[in-house]
Amino acid sequence: MLRGLLLNALILGLLACGSALAPAQAAEPFALLDHHGRPFSSTALEGRPRAVFFGFTHCPDVCPTTLLEMSNHLAALGAEAQALAVVFITVDPERDRPETLREYLGSFDPRILGLTGTEAQIKAAAARFGAFYDRIPEGDGTYTVVHSAYVYLIDRRDRAAGTIGFNEPEADQRAKLRALLAPPG
Repeated sequence: MLRGLLLNALILGLLACGSALAPAQAAEPFALLDHHGRPFSSTALEGRPRAVFFGFTHCPDVCPTTLLEMSNHLAALGAEAQALAVVFITVDPERDRPETLREYLGSFDPRILGLTGTEAQIKAAAARFGAFYDRIPEGDGTYTVVHSAYVYLIDRRDRAAGTIGFNEPEADQRAKLRALLAPPG
């Protein structure tokens, strides 16, 4: 019980103080595998607004909540959402193989793209966004992963456009997505 409370406190602390891209910082390209096992380069999304989230399929709360929120936003945005790429990058490549991601993402909007790769590839992609994660051993021989819980917003010019924080009000999240989708001007 105490271990669980300490882990929750650590997670909440990371959520509160995780890092986020500075608005002027450009998102650098990265290469991973999509949830169908195909090679994926982030350059395929150039010129398209996107929302990028780092998490893992064994996450008990932050990841399914965020993916459900993003699914709800895609539905609420209607035709406008067709321009938005939503990308879920695992921080647990040991367990999150393409088939695992494909099955997990089956519970959410089918437009959400899942990505995995080697530990080095994931680490490089996370570093480009300023995302934090760390594997924490549990007493029974398993592990969990603590991670920053931002959705990173990248505009059509492939530049950081802000973040959505975990537990940010739904109306504020949707307003940020609408602003991201607005024509350049």
